[in-house]
Amino acid sequence: MWRARRTTAYAMFALVVLVAFESFAVTTVMPQVADVLDGRSLYAFAFAGPLATGVVGMVVAGTWADRRGPAAPFTAGVALFVVGLLVAGAASTMPLLVVGRLAQGLGGGVVNVTLLVAVARAYPAVLHPRVFAWFSTAWVLPSIVGPALAGLVADLAGWRWVFLGVAVLVVPAAVPLLGAVRGLGRAGQDADVRGTDHPAQDDAAARRVGWALLVAVAVLALNLAAPLPAPWALVLAGGAAVTAVAASRPLLPPGALRGRPGLPSVILTRLLLPGAFFGAQVYVPYLLVERDGWGTTASGLGLSAAALAWSAASVAQGRLGVRLRSRTAVRIGTALVLAGVAGAAGATVLELPGGVVVAVWALAGAGMGFGSSRLNVLLLGWSAPQDQGRNSAANSIADSVGAALALALTGVVVVATGGAAGYTGPGPFVGAFALTAVLALGAVLVAPRVGVPPAERQVSGSVPGTAAASAPTT
Repeated sequence: MWRARRTTAYAMFALVVLVAFESFAVTTVMPQVADVLDGRSLYAFAFAGPLATGVVGMVVAGTWADRRGPAAPFTAGVALFVVGLLVAGAASTMPLLVVGRLAQGLGGGVVNVTLLVAVARAYPAVLHPRVFAWFSTAWVLPSIVGPALAGLVADLAGWRWVFLGVAVLVVPAAVPLLGAVRGLGRAGQDADVRGTDHPAQDDAAARRVGWALLVAVAVLALNLAAPLPAPWALVLAGGAAVTAVAASRPLLPPGALRGRPGLPSVILTRLLLPGAFFGAQVYVPYLLVERDGWGTTASGLGLSAAALAWSAASVAQGRLGVRLRSRTAVRIGTALVLAGVAGAAGATVLELPGGVVVAVWALAGAGMGFGSSRLNVLLLGWSAPQDQGRNSAANSIADSVGAALALALTGVVVVATGGAAGYTGPGPFVGAFALTAVLALGAVLVAPRVGVPPAERQVSGSVPGTAAASAPTT
C-alpha cells in the first residue's frame, strides 16, 4: 500500500521541507528584522497575524475541498503563500512586512487543510501514523540547518533573502504535488450532495466564512493592543480575546470548547498545545539575542534542538504505530510540552545560561513530536469521509487560533512589562512563558479525553499482542 503511494508522499515531503525551513528561518531572523525596520512593537504581530488570516483560508479550503476536491484550493493556497513571501521580502517597513505575512498566512491556511484532506483521501487509516511521521521527518533537515542557514543568509546577503529564497523554491516543489492531488475528487461523489449546488449549504458556508473573518479581526485587534497604554491595552486585549474564542466556536465541532470526549477534545487539545509551544518558542531566540548576546546564527540553536527532538519523537511514535495508542502518545506529548515551557520559565527566572534554555526547550519539541502527529491521526479516525475537509479545517483552525491568541497575549504582556525597549530584566520573558505554561497545563488536563476511534481499536486489535487494547473505550 505504501509503495503504491510513494509519489504523493515524496511530493508532500518536499513541500513540507520548504514550509518547515520558512518557519524556522523567519523565527530566527525576526529579531534582526524588527530591529532594522524599527518594529519591535509589531514583533508578535508578525507571527500572530498570519495565523489569524490562516483561519479564513482554512474555512474556505475545508468547504471547497469537500465539494470539489483538494486540487483547486491547493493551487490557490500555494499562489497566495508565494505572493506573501515576495511582499514580505521586499518590505521597506514593518507594517508592509506584516501585510505580506498576512497574505502568506491566508495561503498557508489553505495549503494546510488540503494536505490533510489529501492524506485522508489517498491513504488508508493504517498508514496515517506513517504519513504524519513523514511529515515530521520532513522537519529534520530544516531543523538542523534551517536556523543556522537563515542566520548565515541574513548576515551575508540580508534578511530579505530568507523570504525571497523560499518563494523561488516553493513553486517547483508544489507542481508535482498538484499532479498527485488532481485525481483526488470530493468524498462520496456517488451519494453525497456536497458537490452540487445547494442553497442551504451555501448559506452555511458563507456564515462560516463570516465567523472566520470575525476571528481574524479579533486576533489582529488583540495584536494592535500591545502598543497602547497599559489600561487600554488590557481592556482591548481582553475584549478581543473573548471575541476570538466566541467567534471560533461555530467553526469547531459541538462541545470542543468544553472538551467533550472524542473529536471535540482532540480539537481542544489542538488549540491548547500549539498555543503553549509556539507562544513560547518565538521568545526563545529573542531571549538568547537580547539577554545573552548570541548572534542570529547561534540563537537558531534553540530552535534546532527543539525541532530535532520533535522529529525524533515523531519518528519514534510512527515506528511504534498501533502498539502505542494515540491517546497515550498525546498524554506523553502534552506533559513534555508543559515540562519544556515551565523549564524555560525557570531558567529565565534564575538567569541560567542560554545553553540551559536550549536544553529544556528540547523537551517541548519532543512533546510536540509525540502529540501533534497523533492528534492528526485521531482527527482522521473520528471523521466520516464526507466530513474530512470540514474537520481538517476545524483542526487547523484550532491550531491557528490557539497559537495566534497565545502570541498576541504574550505580545501584550511583553510590551506592557517593558520588553519592547530591549532586555531590561527577565520579567517580560517570564510573563510570556508563564502564560503559555497555563495553556500547556490545560492541554495536559484535556488529553485523556481524546478517546480511541473505532478504526484504531480495530487495527490495534488485529495486531499480535494488542488484543487487550482493542476493548471499547471512551
